[in-house]
Amino acid sequence: MQTETETVSQIIAEISRNLGYPPDAIPTQVDEKSASLVLDVKPATLCNWRCTGRYNLPYVKTGRLVRYRVADLAAWIAKRRTGAEG
Repeated sequence: MQTETETVSQIIAEISRNLGYPPDAIPTQVDEKSASLVLDVKPATLCNWRCTGRYNLPYVKTGRLVRYRVADLAAWIAKRRTGAEG
């Protein structure tokens, strides 16, 4: 059985591949558009989630810029994973 850390690490690697980053250059943060691609939702949906607090998806905001840490996205995905392992 995999530990949570191994699962998150695998999800981070998958996110990196899906966004077109090489394994040795995984970004620390991604913009809202990239985060929406990772989660397969529209950027407006992420905005809605932030404004309403519907999901506890951490983000970093500097002025008008919104960024999502790749590690936070991976942990958020891992927490919501359901179903049989294997």
